[in-house]
Amino acid sequence: MEKIKLIFNPAAGSKDPVTVEEIREKGFEGEIVVTGKEGDVYSMAKEMVGAVDVLAVYGGDGTVMEAARALYKTDTALGIVPGGTANVMAKELNIPLELGGALELLGEEGGGRRVRKVDMGLVNGRPFLIRVNMGLFSDMITETDPALKEKWGQLAYGLTAFQTMGREPGTFQLTVDGRTFDQDAVALTVTNAGNVGRAGYSFLSDISVDDGWLDVIALDKADIGSLLRVSGSILLQKDSDVLKHWRARKVEIRLPEGSSWLCDDMEEKGDELSIEVAPAALGVVVPI
Repeated sequence: MEKIKLIFNPAAGSKDPVTVEEIREKGFEGEIVVTGKEGDVYSMAKEMVGAVDVLAVYGGDGTVMEAARALYKTDTALGIVPGGTANVMAKELNIPLELGGALELLGEEGGGRRVRKVDMGLVNGRPFLIRVNMGLFSDMITETDPALKEKWGQLAYGLTAFQTMGREPGTFQLTVDGRTFDQDAVALTVTNAGNVGRAGYSFLSDISVDDGWLDVIALDKADIGSLLRVSGSILLQKDSDVLKHWRARKVEIRLPEGSSWLCDDMEEKGDELSIEVAPAALGVVVPI
């Protein structure tokens, strides 16, 4: 019989947070462990590797990312119970966003679910699940007011982006699968997943989380026209000349002076990045 446990993060950013009691009422019968401090998700998940068949987590993308890092290249599958603001990975993989649906999926062993092998990435040797953000793509996450995020959800990031219009681009030195060149950009991302926080909407239409590639995307200007065109291309799911796009298995980046960067929304330091894809590095429970 399959063994499953759930890590519950009560600090998740959902507007309608749930309780352990509600999870029990929805029919989850496995063991539930509750986080108490920062870093608990990773350490708890690491301890459960090999002891369970499926490790489920309730929380936002930060919770999912930490669990994924612990389960990197193991045989323990990840189950996602969305409880955050954006829930990017759940939307990427068509996992139900509603509590009952997500828990029902976990209970459908041998029925309505399967384990899908997805790629991860490594940045300077550290595993990541979703993306590495630089420039504006980093700042719009770190500079968004928590109160604004609580009120507007994912839209708050877009509002922050519009507030930073007019910033000057910096020069990123890129080596994409051995080809070196300079790229002027206000924002750069190396992404494993395409979803931008809304179901069915991606940076670009052909990004896949299990294709064995990473996607490098640069935004060269942050004026009103460029931001509107990017928004329009995402809504219409069409390619945009505002976004420069390269597909790669390995990317090396020298950042402009003073640039910040995030690895799966965790702020990091350093101006030289070595990023590579790790194909089929994580199993995730998804609908059939």
